[in-house]
Amino acid sequence: MITLDLAKISDNQGSTCGDCSRVGAVDISDEVPFANQIFDSLEKAFKFYKEYGRLGGFDVRKGTGKKDSEGTIILKHFVCSNEGYNVVNPGCDEKVGKVVKERRTGSRRCGCKAKIVVKIMSQNRYFILSFVELHNHVLASENGCQFLRSSRNMSISLRNMIFDASKVNIGCSKAFSLAKEMAGGYSNVGATLRDFRNFNRDLKEYVGERDGQMIIDNFKVMQETSKSFYFSYELDADGHLSVLFWADATGRRNFEIFGDAVSFDATFDTNKYNMIFAPFIGVDKHDRCVTFAACLLAKENVNHFSWAFRHFVKAMGRNPVVLITDQCPAMKIAIPDCFSSENGLVASKHRLCMWHIMQKFPIKLGNRLCKETDFVEKMKAYNWSSNLEIEEFENGWKSVIKEFNLEENKWLSDMYELRSSWVPLYFRDNPMFGLLRTISRSESENFFFGQFHKQSDRLCEFWIRFQSAMDRQRNETKRLDHESNATTPSKLSRWFLEDDAAEIFTRGIFYKLQEEILSSCLEMQIKKMSEDENGVTNLEIIDVKVKDKIFKVAVSKSHAVCSYKKFVMCGIVCRHAFCGLKQIGVTKFPRSLVLNRWMKIADCGSGLDVDLVSTDFFKMEKVSLKFTNIWYDFHQTVNNAGVDLDKLEYVHKAIKDINVDLEKYGVDSVEFSKRDHTAAMVGEQPVGELTVLVPNISKNKGNHSKD
Repeated sequence: MITLDLAKISDNQGSTCGDCSRVGAVDISDEVPFANQIFDSLEKAFKFYKEYGRLGGFDVRKGTGKKDSEGTIILKHFVCSNEGYNVVNPGCDEKVGKVVKERRTGSRRCGCKAKIVVKIMSQNRYFILSFVELHNHVLASENGCQFLRSSRNMSISLRNMIFDASKVNIGCSKAFSLAKEMAGGYSNVGATLRDFRNFNRDLKEYVGERDGQMIIDNFKVMQETSKSFYFSYELDADGHLSVLFWADATGRRNFEIFGDAVSFDATFDTNKYNMIFAPFIGVDKHDRCVTFAACLLAKENVNHFSWAFRHFVKAMGRNPVVLITDQCPAMKIAIPDCFSSENGLVASKHRLCMWHIMQKFPIKLGNRLCKETDFVEKMKAYNWSSNLEIEEFENGWKSVIKEFNLEENKWLSDMYELRSSWVPLYFRDNPMFGLLRTISRSESENFFFGQFHKQSDRLCEFWIRFQSAMDRQRNETKRLDHESNATTPSKLSRWFLEDDAAEIFTRGIFYKLQEEILSSCLEMQIKKMSEDENGVTNLEIIDVKVKDKIFKVAVSKSHAVCSYKKFVMCGIVCRHAFCGLKQIGVTKFPRSLVLNRWMKIADCGSGLDVDLVSTDFFKMEKVSLKFTNIWYDFHQTVNNAGVDLDKLEYVHKAIKDINVDLEKYGVDSVEFSKRDHTAAMVGEQPVGELTVLVPNISKNKGNHSKD
């Protein structure tokens, strides 16, 4: 039979690649076709011959056939893939008259006659009419079998793996290497790196020009399944998507609790359309970055920023206390108009990032002045300090300007006129205005999102990766919640107030307070202390780290006020206030000095319920997880079998039995096509004419691809 024929072919070719010893090592005795063998369907007959070819070392394809008058296939040839001959193409385009460069591909067609012919019988069943076993070519070697088409199958689990890897910006090459480690070798993966890349290519082609419509359709599904999901979009005159804003239930709830200070900064090169990605960032109860909402904008102009800001207010229901941005001229116009006191809301205060302003000193004033003199250091001493009085700052600024003869410098004059928008000293009396002094939080988040996004992303890919980024950010919050609730931080003093603080505040905030408590014990000197008056004690305190400055503190059993005003600016009690509280014997943390936003229970009592998206919406995520679990269990089973042939045979038989049982359900895995799987992962393709076209390629100041 086949072993003898394969031996003849090997002898004729003068090679050992297809010798009988290799084939004999593969158990195919029960898989050899024979005349009159019956199959329940044509597809099962092809599947059988394909598996026979995989074990024997050759590929199989469908050949010619015959149909009856009703279109039913009555005769079909399944042939070796080397059947027939390729037509030689010299690569010359007759119409153009020039040689066209073609890909260098080898031909496998050599006129091989090996095949089976199946014929229909009653009830759509088929039987083998004839079987030609002899091949006229070398069969694949043991090492080469993994590259046969019959051995390469982008299974549902592999497609899920590529898709899940892309969510965290892992490319096909690394995903393929990971699959190899999970499967125990490249030959066990069941696909090649090219197959991985082709599937990724097919995903992009599936979306194609439907990108804009598909992301809007996905958002509509999110809104239908989660009543707290908010989104809005607008199209340009030609129907192209130009602006997109969204905020989910968790982001809106976080803003309700932590939305006193918001940082807004644009980042670029996160999608193929060069749209600006601009998240609204704040600080949560662990003093970590938290994302409230985000938008994609085609342009950096007043209209686009105003549109995004208005929808942010509409989604959140109120203005932030303070909004910090860079010196974007368009934002400067849009913010006062959008975050105003209209509709009874409290107007937001617009602050400028002082770090960006300080970075401009060398550009505006020259490197010689800024690098070769102490000008910048002297300016920093006045600009960054929160200990000075306004009069001290203004006199100090003018003295430095006069010292370096910069009275006529227009840019410095403009920055001085804007001093109330960026110098921290001017925010000492405004609650929580000192929580953010720069947009470093946004810069940090831009770097964070950059680990997920890349410039070639389509909008559907961008959205999937954005969700993955949010999952990581929010899972980190859960970890910090667990640590704050399940563990007790070490105490560094014997003051009972420190123990009380450890019970109230999150771990990160407690450590900040602990530093202040230690400094109050070690670095404070009481210069003067007045007698009690209406339960209030007034103190004058010297901080050994701040020269020529006396801090005035008024304390009682339930409250403390310090001239440093750190609690007013960012909600953290300062060392001077702690010194006063310790002096009058306070052992419990005054509840008037506890802000809800820093407490372990800050999330409790929010007015906005976080309704979870329906189970059906996350069905593919659950299916993907189940595939992963099955794969790991299978891998563990094979490891337990080791190299014992009896145990491996037992595992193999069990798998075959499972396949037989699954076939009894009448559900063929082929029915779940690659297209169906792709639709389940990225969304259904829109039906009919597109109402939302893909965005035009934008050209903004931060895009590297700008002409």
